[in-house]
Amino acid sequence: MTTVADVKHAAIRVVIAEDQALVRRGTALLLSMAPDMECVGQASNGDEAVKLALVLRPDVVLMDLHMPIKGGVAATREIRLAQPSTQVLVLTTLDDDETVFEAVRAGAQAYLLKDASEEELLETIRALRRGESRLTPQIARKVMDQFRHLARARNSYSPTIDQPAASQQAASQSAAATIGDDFLTEELTDKEERVLRLITDGSSNRQIAQAMALAEGTVKNYVSRIMSKLHANTRTELAVRMHGSASLR
Repeated sequence: MTTVADVKHAAIRVVIAEDQALVRRGTALLLSMAPDMECVGQASNGDEAVKLALVLRPDVVLMDLHMPIKGGVAATREIRLAQPSTQVLVLTTLDDDETVFEAVRAGAQAYLLKDASEEELLETIRALRRGESRLTPQIARKVMDQFRHLARARNSYSPTIDQPAASQQAASQSAAATIGDDFLTEELTDKEERVLRLITDGSSNRQIAQAMALAEGTVKNYVSRIMSKLHANTRTELAVRMHGSASLR
């Protein structure tokens, strides 16, 4: 027999990082009405968000990008480095394309516009709990614009004669590691392409393993190789590039 205590124990534990008190409290109220979720903490700036995440170890942090003291990008990076099991869901108005791009690099797993519906927010939180990644087409296009901009900058880069060879090589390697975009160091195999498509659809490693009749450990190896070939830091970054590439063609 399932008790109220059992439900609360299994609930998705969420920290809300938002500098607008009305929005923060409204979101907390929404979460309290969902039987499978629990708001365990509220932060009004990025610094508080990091501290709460380290102490409370939530499943998900809802992260506003524009906050005082410490912004959402820096907070996301610190949380993901110190607490890899905590997923970050970025909420954005898309006012600043570059900030959204940096959030991808920082390790956020999902991205929603602030005008998303209540049900969309709740379902995205549940998807993160299942190990999936979510992003909107608008955000994918914005981030891809930034990847392409950096790719053009890399392609137009020409070292000066006076620049030491070691410095030139380091700059080139840094640019390649930062960008990736559609540029591959190696071609993807047929199985890697299928895995990548499933990642783009938001599938978890377990779901990919079931769909392809593979061991979950084998899927993890495929994901690692794909990320290496595409110079991506996270699964969500892979999805961003795939969504963005398809929408811009």
